[in-house]
Amino acid sequence: MTTAEWKAVVNSDGFYDKVRPLYVDETKLEAQRARYLHALDEFEKLFGDGPVELFSAPGRSEVGGNHTDHQRGKVLACSLNLDVIAVVRKRVDGVITVQSEGYPLDRVDLKDLNPVPGEDGTSKALIRGVAGALAEAGYTVGGFDAYTTSEVLQGSGMSSSAAFEVLLGTILSGLYNNDTVSPVEVAKASQVAENQYFGKPSGLLDQMACSVGNLVTIDFADAKDPKVRRVDADFGTFGHSLCITDTKGSHADLTPDYAAVPAEMKQIAGHFGKAVLQEVSEAEFLSKLPELRELYGDRPVLRAIHWYEENKRVETQVAALESGDFDDFLKAVNASGDSSYKYLQNVYSPRHLEAQAIPVALAVSDLVLKGRGASRVHGGGFAGTIQAFVPDDLVEDYRKAMDGLFGEGACHILFVRPVGGYHIR
Repeated sequence: MTTAEWKAVVNSDGFYDKVRPLYVDETKLEAQRARYLHALDEFEKLFGDGPVELFSAPGRSEVGGNHTDHQRGKVLACSLNLDVIAVVRKRVDGVITVQSEGYPLDRVDLKDLNPVPGEDGTSKALIRGVAGALAEAGYTVGGFDAYTTSEVLQGSGMSSSAAFEVLLGTILSGLYNNDTVSPVEVAKASQVAENQYFGKPSGLLDQMACSVGNLVTIDFADAKDPKVRRVDADFGTFGHSLCITDTKGSHADLTPDYAAVPAEMKQIAGHFGKAVLQEVSEAEFLSKLPELRELYGDRPVLRAIHWYEENKRVETQVAALESGDFDDFLKAVNASGDSSYKYLQNVYSPRHLEAQAIPVALAVSDLVLKGRGASRVHGGGFAGTIQAFVPDDLVEDYRKAMDGLFGEGACHILFVRPVGGYHIR
């Protein structure tokens, strides 16, 4: 369809049927209509009228498994009903141009699919990286023009970069591979882009949760073939809402803090001649604690302890949800937050002790919830967001408390999105 034809669809009642799986919350659908019309208008201004296709990729929430993925551990994660969308037109010259709302236009020539010196840390690196990884995996890649707009806030702990990467992979799958690139392959290509082109040493959790969609548990023990399993549970049926609060802390200078977590865990694994902690038994690790403390210091040891216990908590969370024991699930969420605070130590940067917005948010959560629900640091940590499961009768009080601390709209009341990267038809 042309941009004009898509506008007619977006203005029709049939639009809701096309996008309802993406946004879940019926009260948000009218706002999405305006958002899509805006994106179509902006694309048309830049690239003219003509045939276009629409794509979406969601943000994600890590429900369990804080900093376990990079050591090939287990996670529980879901995609969210906040997304980045793209209006896209195929082009034949092997060039990708992406205009992300609020940012300079990016132009990448696919003649060179190798990492480019000096391009690390940029969206161009992500574009080139996703295309390069998919090409290396045997898929067809090619050029396109795109206008994108995102609800997944940068630095929000909802993985805006992973959502953008998955969006790119989903576009290349749709335009050049008949939508046959699996969500797992899109996620793998996205991780390559982030690790090898962008230069951020992340695990696969973010990309996999954005790409696969729904509430899923993932076991990364086999790096080449992660085991992904759907978890059939709806937080709403247990009388709780998923709330994610953006504490507005900057991630700009936190890369060293993030990088230190996998580096220190790998340091412990390396002591045993292994690449990651998944390859070292917990019993073997515990038998060497005095030696490990002496050689590497206490923080790497504490972070390794967190990793082993967090893996078990993921299993506990999944079992609790599948058996309908939400109290046990909440206990495991709180235990994850406690371990992240004390052992993983990712609730604030030790280089910026004056900035402790996440601990403040967790403290006020405790005051509002009064022993009900659960709250924990969300995502990579050090700054950004907290996650809370809030009893429905306290949601409005909780939202007011968080917005009062961090500004109107800081607290997002969210739903699990049943689909990941999506080609809208």
